[in-house]
Amino acid sequence: MDLRNFFFSYRSFTPAPIVFILLYLAEPRFPFLWIGFGSVFIGEYIRFFAVRYAGGITRTRKVGAPSLCTSGPYAHTRNPLYLGNMVIYMGVTFIAGGVFMWELFGLVLIFFAIQYAMIISLEEETLADLFGTEYDIYKNNVPRFIPRISPWNGPDNRIPASLTNTINTEKRTLQNIVFILSLIFVRTYFGDAILL
Repeated sequence: MDLRNFFFSYRSFTPAPIVFILLYLAEPRFPFLWIGFGSVFIGEYIRFFAVRYAGGITRTRKVGAPSLCTSGPYAHTRNPLYLGNMVIYMGVTFIAGGVFMWELFGLVLIFFAIQYAMIISLEEETLADLFGTEYDIYKNNVPRFIPRISPWNGPDNRIPASLTNTINTEKRTLQNIVFILSLIFVRTYFGDAILL
């Protein structure tokens, strides 16, 4: 099996070891706690905006797309969902805090850089096969990861999904964020009782 396929198929679960390490070492401290909450909010905003345009197809375990989404946040970066995820996990690292916060911050960046480099490589090959010249034009005008400031004016004029549909699509991510942050809180305030 292509390692890229593994990371794509299990991208929701591969960060689990990092989450466990963050939970084990959690010691939230100000001002990093507020920086973390701000980062989680910004990351989820990016994800939410992206899901409004791409829809539920982003939840698939099969690489591909029925159409090439190039509007909304996809007119700024080709991978807004992955950018949002990285910002969320960096925020969770700040919220968890602890003695090794900066080392864990580096670990999060390195882990996601490697994982997303593999996933994006696989997705780009697939999208190039599916959409040919249309994808090449998009790829030449919109950066892979770091957003461009002004949106690219591509041919995709789709209307974003309603807020209700987007919330339903993004519900699992929102639940996971609340769950992880709740575990950090429980570990911080009841940690000695849990670890004994």
